[in-house]
Amino acid sequence: MKAAIYCRLSKEDRDKLRKDDDSGSILNQKALLINYAHSRGWTISGIYSDDDYTGTDRNRPEFKRLLADAEARKFDLILCKTQSRFTRELELVEKYIHGLFPLWGIRFVSIVDNADTGSKGNKKSRQINGLVNEWYLEDLSENIRSVLTGKRQRGLHIGSFAPYGYRKDPSQKGHLLIDPEAAEVVRTVFRLYAEGHGKTAIAKALNAKGIPNPTEYKRRHGHIRNKKDPSNSTLWSYCTIADMLTNEVYIGNLVQGKSAVVSYREQKKKKLPPDRWIIVNGTHEPIIDRILWDQTQRLLSRKTVPAGGAQEGVFSRKVRCAQCGYHLHSVKNGTKRGFSCRTHRLSPNACAGASISLPKLERIVLAELHMFNEELLDPDALAEGIDTAPGRKEMRAELHDALLHLRQKLNQNQTELRRRYLDKVGGVLPEKDYLSVSADLTAEHGRLQAEIDEITGRLRQIDQALTNQEDKQTIIREYTQSRTLTRDMVDALIDHILVGKRDPETRLTPVEIHWSF
Repeated sequence: MKAAIYCRLSKEDRDKLRKDDDSGSILNQKALLINYAHSRGWTISGIYSDDDYTGTDRNRPEFKRLLADAEARKFDLILCKTQSRFTRELELVEKYIHGLFPLWGIRFVSIVDNADTGSKGNKKSRQINGLVNEWYLEDLSENIRSVLTGKRQRGLHIGSFAPYGYRKDPSQKGHLLIDPEAAEVVRTVFRLYAEGHGKTAIAKALNAKGIPNPTEYKRRHGHIRNKKDPSNSTLWSYCTIADMLTNEVYIGNLVQGKSAVVSYREQKKKKLPPDRWIIVNGTHEPIIDRILWDQTQRLLSRKTVPAGGAQEGVFSRKVRCAQCGYHLHSVKNGTKRGFSCRTHRLSPNACAGASISLPKLERIVLAELHMFNEELLDPDALAEGIDTAPGRKEMRAELHDALLHLRQKLNQNQTELRRRYLDKVGGVLPEKDYLSVSADLTAEHGRLQAEIDEITGRLRQIDQALTNQEDKQTIIREYTQSRTLTRDMVDALIDHILVGKRDPETRLTPVEIHWSF
């Protein structure tokens, strides 16, 4: 049999001698697995090794290559030290070890915890291992979160990089020191704004002097490494200046915890409301004195209303440059309002630029909308085709109640399984009885989860149907005969608008509308 060896070491376990070396633990894993394969007479088809990756990272490069080669049937079995080296997620255990691997004819073997898909009576043990690993991840996530929260509350900086204008204190972890070169730029930004210069004007001035923006500054000093380097990635922008002018870090305060991950499984972050932010005053030396800071905040508060006015806000964040893809910035010239490419304004060499007046854009959008309605929509037929489905909302309520009940039972199941596991560890429950009870509980867990997934899917379909129904009705009632544009209309109908550079001969500005339906 041809065996593929998979090894993994997390960042917390590393003990590398050199940056490009495999860690000692990885070498030990390889030696153990190679000897085990040879003792069974298996041929080693390849070694896949992910160093400095956690068991929850689904984008591990060698892990992904292993799965691709498994699907291509390049070997007969996968050999790991433990099941957790392959993954700590129960979902992936079920998907691959119990699902796809058998379909692909791939056997999975882990040595230490004796998981082997070639053994018929071994599935219970693998499922239990998966649940234990899941509990470990949950507990670890909570512990890490509480530790980080405690550090933030003590005024320690938590982050891979120091804020622009500061550097990490090499002698005191979590403390910030002023970076003289970047700090001088910060002072310049605040001083110029206090003197009456606008955010865009400040950005243009910094770009004209060739001063790199914060991201490029970090890259040049070796703090970050990014292969992708767009032509305009070094430019200062309106948003960068705006963020800097409201960042309390420059008066010696740390404001952290503005966002949090959704869960230990889902690493996407969600923004938190200001009342949940962790703010500690006087944690480090300020760059900006309080007088200049207060003056800046007063000026900012006076300019909270956009210069473009309410009508211009109809297209807010919807209009983009067809060349560089960046959102067009609202501009005002006397009584004339419109949009212009910010990249071109900040650095003409980076983008040819695009611009359009607000009235012209509004006329184009309304004209295309009316043409679209006349040619492609029959409001009467569309109204007749809408399925009001009066029973949908009642069905949704019933499914929602059933979902809450199933989730409660699932929590009870997990609590009981955990209790039985602790009984076994404490010697109260014999191993044989534990395996029997846990197998039943695990099977019940799978059944409950399957029902939850099914109901969740049905609820998603009902919600989408209700949303589509409301959207269609809204279009018929409000938008088809409209002669003016509103923000609600633009949000409902338009995904984005691409504007190109005006043709000097025809004097026409190319506009491409991407509808949402």
